[in-house]
Amino acid sequence: MSVPLDNGSYDEQGIPVCPRHPEVAAYTRCQRCGRPACTQCQVPASVGFQCVDCVAAERKANPMPTQRSELGMPAAPGRPLVTFGIIGICVAVWVGELMSWSFFGNVAFIALAAQDEPWRYITSGFAHDRSNVIHLLFNMMALYFMGQYLEPMLGRLRFAALYLVAVLGGSVGYQLLTSAPVRGGDLYASGWATPLVGASGGVFGLFVAVIVLNRHLGREIGPMLTLIAINVVLGFTMSNVAWQAHLGGAIVGGIAAGLLYAVRRRSTAIQLGLLGGLAALLFAAAYVSFAMADLSWIQIVR
Repeated sequence: MSVPLDNGSYDEQGIPVCPRHPEVAAYTRCQRCGRPACTQCQVPASVGFQCVDCVAAERKANPMPTQRSELGMPAAPGRPLVTFGIIGICVAVWVGELMSWSFFGNVAFIALAAQDEPWRYITSGFAHDRSNVIHLLFNMMALYFMGQYLEPMLGRLRFAALYLVAVLGGSVGYQLLTSAPVRGGDLYASGWATPLVGASGGVFGLFVAVIVLNRHLGREIGPMLTLIAINVVLGFTMSNVAWQAHLGGAIVGGIAAGLLYAVRRRSTAIQLGLLGGLAALLFAAAYVSFAMADLSWIQIVR
């Protein structure tokens, strides 16, 4: 029986074998430690191969620096996965709406129902007009273009948080800027009883976030201002368009982007914590409006 040497292992016939896979003969040796390495344990190097153990030790001793975007935040290179995920959820929700009217009724934002069913503040940002596919396509196209730009710049977690808080801002803005029902009056004349769906609040938040961040980076903002102006005009001239949600999402998206830029060098926990605080303020504003109206969905349906 052969005696193992410091730079390798051998089987009973003296054939070098891989330390990780002793049943496999390995005639190629690592360029760093000199031990045999089978094909599964070989990592190509500038000259020859290194074994996986040496590569792992090198990465631990000299970790790669975090790739950062223009803002100094951890970047998210490659495909905008969060953007694609949001688009996929929106399409799936729209299909669910086509299959079930009650599903639409459970995800749409209705201010009167949201007091007791607060998930509607967010789920409405993933739902769209079930009778108008153009509504879905337009929002998804805008989301795709904004996401391709913002997600790599902000990183996936921050981009997702920015979108969600902008959606929340759109729903709360709609609630605050529409009329609450008067007890004993016409319920359906109130904006609080009108269902709201669409990613427009979140998309407008992304629009303004691009303006805020580009302004800080010294980049051109004229084209984005023009795009927002066109959408604002459409919001006031087309029927069944909730300009209140657009405005709420735009304001909150701008504030969120400003907060992220202000703490761009701080930890992710601090950045997400600030956005979480902004979301808490929005919920507080919504529930103050409920208290002032002194109405709830349960009270009215009784």
